[in-house]
Amino acid sequence: MAAAFLQALPARPTPERGVMTGARAMIALIGASACGIAPALAQEGAPANTLMDLQRQFSACMSGRPLGPPGSQLTIRLMMKRDGSIFGEPRVTFSHLEGDAEARQRFLDDAERAIEACLPFRITPSLGAAIAGRPFVITLGRAKPERGV
Repeated sequence: MAAAFLQALPARPTPERGVMTGARAMIALIGASACGIAPALAQEGAPANTLMDLQRQFSACMSGRPLGPPGSQLTIRLMMKRDGSIFGEPRVTFSHLEGDAEARQRFLDDAERAIEACLPFRITPSLGAAIAGRPFVITLGRAKPERGV
């Protein structure tokens, strides 16, 4: 489904005007600190009825082992259908990859598997009607530890 979206990373960030119009209030799902893979957790529990429920559902699915080397981050923009599945192809809008070539590729592979494992989201029909076709931004990765002075 989303297998090809991580293959062509932009050389630099490609911001787009108006991407978050209306969706700014909708959501920016962030799994920045402890991103990992926990398959099928998106399917447990009650369907999300609010954006906060959706964020909790995604965070629960992403919790687990750390994703990639410290400092690596990947921002993906995607849209969803009324049923919580992906609409169209996700797009990488920013990437900063740390480590050697093998570590970078492992990070990209883990990110792709993590998102696929969390989808489709379990959502109510009313939330599905509100979010259908709206852009969502997901940032995966973890911060680089700060150095002491």
